Amino acid sequence: MNSEPRMLLGTLLPPGRMIRSDEGDGDAQPLWLSDAPVSAALWTRIRAEHGRTGLWPLLLDALDPGDGEFRPWESGELFPDSVSSSETHDPAELLAYWWQEHTAVDEDDDPLAPDERLAVTAPFGARWPGLAPRHTAVGDPDELADEYAEHFAAGRPHLRLGLVVAGCGADALTVAGWGGPVNYGGIAKFSAVVRDWEQRFGARVVAVGFSTLHLSIATPPTRMEDALLIAAEHFAFCPDNIWQGSYPTLTSYAEQLVDVNCWDFWWD
Repeated sequence: MNSEPRMLLGTLLPPGRMIRSDEGDGDAQPLWLSDAPVSAALWTRIRAEHGRTGLWPLLLDALDPGDGEFRPWESGELFPDSVSSSETHDPAELLAYWWQEHTAVDEDDDPLAPDERLAVTAPFGARWPGLAPRHTAVGDPDELADEYAEHFAAGRPHLRLGLVVAGCGADALTVAGWGGPVNYGGIAKFSAVVRDWEQRFGARVVAVGFSTLHLSIATPPTRMEDALLIAAEHFAFCPDNIWQGSYPTLTSYAEQLVDVNCWDFWWD
């Protein structure tokens, strides 16, 4: 990245600096990070300039905002040299593969009985149901992203701004070397799925934490039938949302997706 992203922007940036990756050879500087918290309004102004500047803004959260390291961002726990391109991965194949992995029953090392395990993903059980259909957006994806950024930041005054040179928010995750779902595979694979959601559901990457991801959604499901298919995609993408979340079955998780314009993910 240009070491002076402020030279590309028509928006005045707060003090900040390039972050050097603490992984690999240590030469990569994939991310510009503000020194202090920022407002959602700044995120919105920079997002509006993305088409001209190529800079995608991220509202960055930390594992522990008060620990002085603002992990993983200020601590440089980023992996930009160890990732492939999201364009080399097929999102439909990835989701189907992950689904099979996460629904497989291990009778020797599973706290649930086989029928209990398959009940988690009912009504599909171990059968991958396929992708949810694309629908026409009911609102402008970028405007809805701006609204969600304001909502997300309202209760998190510690958020900082990250800037990444990327064609879209999904690719910004890979370019920055974010390692959130590292226990489940390389980040480029997850970026490939998010890119597909950008096209099918008007998703926009708004905020990222140590192991959390927050997307605005322009086309949420309006029917339970579609919500179940999207819930299946979410389970394949991030099984901890259900395994470790407040909605322990696919059906209960799907119910809270209906008419909701944001998707949140966290990996344990």
